[in-house]
Amino acid sequence: MTWETVIGLETHVELATRTKIFCSCTTQFGGEPNTHCCPVCTGMPGTLPVLNAKVLEYAVKAGLALGCEITRQSRFDRKNYFYPDLPKAYQISQLYLPIARNGAALIRTQAGEKTVRIHELHMEEDAGKLVHDPWIDQTRADYNRCGVPLIEIVTEPDFHTGEEVIAYLEKLRSTLQYLGVSDCKMQEGSLRCDVNLSVRPLGSEELGTRTEMKNLSSFKAIVRAIRYEAGRQIELLEEGKRVVQETRRWDENKDATFAMRSKENAQDYRYFPDPDLPQLVLSEAYLERLREEQPELAEAKMERYQADWGLPAYDAQMLTGQKALADFFEETVALGAPPKQASNWIMGQVLGQLSARGLEAGDMPLTPKTLARLIALVQTGQLNRNTAVRVFEAVFDTDGDVDAYVREHGLEQVSDAGLVNRAVERVFAANGKSVEDYLSGKEKALGFLVGQVMRELKGRASPQVVNQAVRERLRRCL
Repeated sequence: MTWETVIGLETHVELATRTKIFCSCTTQFGGEPNTHCCPVCTGMPGTLPVLNAKVLEYAVKAGLALGCEITRQSRFDRKNYFYPDLPKAYQISQLYLPIARNGAALIRTQAGEKTVRIHELHMEEDAGKLVHDPWIDQTRADYNRCGVPLIEIVTEPDFHTGEEVIAYLEKLRSTLQYLGVSDCKMQEGSLRCDVNLSVRPLGSEELGTRTEMKNLSSFKAIVRAIRYEAGRQIELLEEGKRVVQETRRWDENKDATFAMRSKENAQDYRYFPDPDLPQLVLSEAYLERLREEQPELAEAKMERYQADWGLPAYDAQMLTGQKALADFFEETVALGAPPKQASNWIMGQVLGQLSARGLEAGDMPLTPKTLARLIALVQTGQLNRNTAVRVFEAVFDTDGDVDAYVREHGLEQVSDAGLVNRAVERVFAANGKSVEDYLSGKEKALGFLVGQVMRELKGRASPQVVNQAVRERLRRCL
């Protein structure tokens, strides 16, 4: 039997506000345990929550960007459950009237374009964190994260492959970063994804029993978890067994999922409207203001790069994938770098260095000013491309002074024709056999001779000038 995997996502996004959703505690990442909390976010008796207006604004902006219908009269509900990282034994969330519903996201994969339906987007507060210390056999609670504002974005079960899931998450991350509502750093928990997965016979319309996978801290882990869990469920069904609806934990080291607890339904949480928070009523003027504030998103920026600067679609897609990278590119061009040259450097050298260091574009030490100056030196013939790459690698981590580095290391490009010709003569005198090989029809000898001249000049000459000088000298040998 052929099986089909069906996947829906619940993505939790930490909003980039300075303070928490219902109190004035900082949302700053890290800090000593239990130093970023107060009686409100730890649920002490007698305290009252007050909604952070910026949280509402960011949630609405995200909903608008994802094509959602914004709920004009929204409210908060209490989701009751008992767990050590939730000190007040309930979470303030939205069930009955979420802030946004019925959105869509267009994704692209090798299979083509596809629209993913977004069921809802709602606001809620984060819980704390349990820290397991095997050395002392203790589990301790850190409440710093309690009350950090989240939006949860729930899709319909529209995915069938890991590739589609990653395309959606990349699109979502890009959109939220362009809006400025979240940095979406998975390594800091700003973007967390739970995967609901089931399998069914290909062609069937009925959904199978689903499991929810948690503890997925990277795109790579998500793809591996999907592959493993789909295989596990198919194996159970082919053996005549049943899939249990449950929450499962992904273990990165063992490359497998493990049962955590039975999967709860909404009634298990005993939701009811939060009595301490008033209903949210949004005016048309408020929504119109937020619509006008929406920035240029990746899709529009990609089209502009192709129309205004003639970039290929691939370049435009790569450059707009991260807002920080697009900003870097645009500033480099504004400083005088030709768009295609800036694109080539960013997609080649910049992304290569970021990958080697495990950095995101927003954390890059190099500035657009430094890259623009380096490109200018190549454009004016003061550096050749190979030497410029060496300079780039040397100054990347410090954003060093390009001109000073070139002077200190004597890397200015040799433009003296006499100097180049004397180097050619020395190479010809030392490599008579290669000269004879070329004259007898062996074209490869030309490349060797050019390489030897470049080596003689320590890579500082223009390859085009050297090539021309070598060819001219060979013509005189005929």
